[in-house]
Amino acid sequence: MFYQIYELSHAAMQPYRALADATKLFYSNPLNPLSMTPFGRSAAAAAELFERTTRRYAKPSFGLETTVVDWKKVGVDEKIVWKKPFCQLIHFQRNLPAGRRADPKLLIVAPMSGHYATLLRGTVEALMPYAEVYITDWTDARMVPLADGRFDLDDYIDYVIEMLHHLGPDTHVMGVCQPSVPVLAAVALMEARGDPMAPSTMTLMGGPIDTRRNPTAVNKLAQEKGIDWFRDNVIMRVPWPEPGFMRDVYPGFLQLSGFMSMNLDRHITAHKDFFRHLVKNDGDSAEKHRDFYDEYLAVMDLTAEFYLQTVDTVFVRHDLPKGTMTHRGTPVDLTAIHNTALLTVEGENDDISGIGQTKAAQDLCTNIPDDYRVHYMQPAVGHYGVFNGSRFRAEIVPRIVDFITSYGKAGRKQTQTRIAKASKTKA
Repeated sequence: MFYQIYELSHAAMQPYRALADATKLFYSNPLNPLSMTPFGRSAAAAAELFERTTRRYAKPSFGLETTVVDWKKVGVDEKIVWKKPFCQLIHFQRNLPAGRRADPKLLIVAPMSGHYATLLRGTVEALMPYAEVYITDWTDARMVPLADGRFDLDDYIDYVIEMLHHLGPDTHVMGVCQPSVPVLAAVALMEARGDPMAPSTMTLMGGPIDTRRNPTAVNKLAQEKGIDWFRDNVIMRVPWPEPGFMRDVYPGFLQLSGFMSMNLDRHITAHKDFFRHLVKNDGDSAEKHRDFYDEYLAVMDLTAEFYLQTVDTVFVRHDLPKGTMTHRGTPVDLTAIHNTALLTVEGENDDISGIGQTKAAQDLCTNIPDDYRVHYMQPAVGHYGVFNGSRFRAEIVPRIVDFITSYGKAGRKQTQTRIAKASKTKA
């Protein structure tokens, strides 16, 4: 019922948003003398602020049309290369000269935690100069008809395995935040089966591998409430007339409310500053605010079965670090991983996945050779800074590129050759 009330409130606000739009146009029109006055700018700013805080934000686009490769600007085509009801795989195909050596294939598994994959736009943009980048574009559950079936954590793992098969051998996989657990599980299952399509490297960034280490407010909430509380209080049915009518979901607006409440004072200050920037006619600062919140406030629903299974498995029972996690009845054995190199990345000030939670993968994957594993903790960044921002571009990206280059098939052959030569020299 709460979801229906939320939808009705949005519908009821439409006339007022239209009035706010008209007010903004009136007071910002250069032909109106009042647009040049503090009163006119204040009225236009207030109208825009009201409209932006009451609107529903649509799914953003990646909009990555170019990149720089070998110091030259090249075009980028966004292509869907694999598709299922709950996800499509996007390839950012760079228009490179014929005959140029191939770059590593990198599969970025985006979080399915309320925001769209475009939240990783900066991640994709920073890595495109060095790799053929693919990203999982998860579908808003309220847009998937009931006839397309269920989607849970086991299906998520199956999707990751299928995408790795689609991309072929010597692919590199990166799990950002929430996907760290299913990505790690998928690689373990593939290695246990002797699957030749298992990735060459696995990069896990800011992920909840073991939330018992330095638990954050998010982790403590899940532990205190238990799975029954989440089932009874946050699962709702998609209202009519959405395509997913009657599907049980965890609504994106609830997830967004939770995230914003964690730093409510920061968001209030940001909107106050936005109003002041508009009044002062500081267009650059106002545009930065629009860009960030256009992305941050665009949310998607998750299927109830995926959300509940993830909360129960990862945050309540801690199945993966305890060694009790299963996938369709098959144990997920992390000790089976021995060929895939592992890079873990954490942020010093991460308030979503505490320090040590991602690094736990290094302790659990005991059969990965020591020279096939790397851990890096980025100073002075929070959760978002682990995969985006200036420090990510300057300090984390070079490490990722060096890692996947060194531990791809070509890189491993070069390393083995150097070791062999060094051994002969000593002999």
